[in-house]
Amino acid sequence: MRFSVITCTYNASAVVERTLESVSRQTYDDVEHIIIDGASTDDTTDKVRSYASSSHRHKVVVVSEPDRGLYDAMNKGLRHASGDYLVFLNAGDRFYDDSTLESLNALIGAKEYGVVYGNTMIVDEQGNEKGLRRLQPPERLTWRSFSDGMLVCHQSFYANTAIAKHIAYDLQYRYSADVDWCIRIMKEAEKAGLPLLNSHMTLCSYLEGGMSVQNHRASLLERFHIMRRHYGLLTTVRKHLTFLFR
Repeated sequence: MRFSVITCTYNASAVVERTLESVSRQTYDDVEHIIIDGASTDDTTDKVRSYASSSHRHKVVVVSEPDRGLYDAMNKGLRHASGDYLVFLNAGDRFYDDSTLESLNALIGAKEYGVVYGNTMIVDEQGNEKGLRRLQPPERLTWRSFSDGMLVCHQSFYANTAIAKHIAYDLQYRYSADVDWCIRIMKEAEKAGLPLLNSHMTLCSYLEGGMSVQNHRASLLERFHIMRRHYGLLTTVRKHLTFLFR
């Protein structure tokens, strides 16, 4: 089984090396690391190309060119992916431990799933653990689960590549296209009769303060639109009222 790990970068020199090192330390060998850089103006590209030239255990693909933002870069990553499952691990994020992919390979075995998911540890810029993500993965995940919010962090959401390559990120969303994409992935998995597997593992360390946090109000408005699109207006309004009392 091959895992495609997709990392999108732009002027991420301060944090990109922690992600590159995390991938290179994985004990599982059959890893394809796809790095999509948006033509960085700092030395991010130099660090990425140095990593690619020194990597021997994993296949590394590097693309550096202008793009239309993060989700456009992620779509490019999807087009390059050739593994059985893919995950997005962007600059600053890390696998929770060095054997994460090896453990997932053993867990999945010969079965096929639409999505494999798990928990997420939040860390600060120094790598100190802040605690598990507030929203916890449900025991049984379906596309309807996200009506209660994004219960699985994007970096702990491993999508079946055969499904994911046919579902692009919707570029009308600037901050929350990942929520919409995950819902559509799970819908397609259901149509294909592929179950979703709870790994019961903490899969990644997520650097707090991502793009949606930095643009909180705009992100919330987009998420309302996405939920209305998938779950209907009445359900969306009712769920948002319950969010107020969390």
